[in-house]
Amino acid sequence: MPRSLNRVQLIGNLTRDPELRYTPQGTAVCSFGIATNRSWTTDSGEKKEDAEFHKIVAWNKLAELCSQFLVKGRKVFVEGRLSTRSWNAQDGTQKTTTEIIISDMILLDSRGARKAEESEESEEKEEAQEAPEKETKPSAAKPARPAGGAKEGKGGKPVKKEPAEEVAPDDIPF
Repeated sequence: MPRSLNRVQLIGNLTRDPELRYTPQGTAVCSFGIATNRSWTTDSGEKKEDAEFHKIVAWNKLAELCSQFLVKGRKVFVEGRLSTRSWNAQDGTQKTTTEIIISDMILLDSRGARKAEESEESEEKEEAQEAPEKETKPSAAKPARPAGGAKEGKGGKPVKKEPAEEVAPDDIPF
């Protein structure tokens, strides 16, 4: 006898911040949205793109983890099952929705990587706005060293030491 399979795997970006709630029995439930994109070329050579939006629901400990680590825009992998439910709205109409009840979630980007990109962009802008530096000739007796006694990296290029980033208490995930 053939078995049934109800399994969904998605990689996409969060469309909104997760919303954590608790049932009257104290069970955590977290809901959020994910957008998945696809692109294709028509027979006439025209490039087209389309986005699908998915309702995601996590329960128990996974719900609490999702609310803690996920934010709008993050790339995430989720795995779970399709679930369709119906209810009567306040105006008396019957409503139906299909959701993905997830059993696993993996973060595919890191907040640190995103912050590093933002800080590099701001540093580049600051350097472009500064006045041009004065030219100095290295002395013949000593080889040129990077300014500030910085160490040299691969290829003799100076290693740029990043200033320590201040961490706000709200950024700490625990």
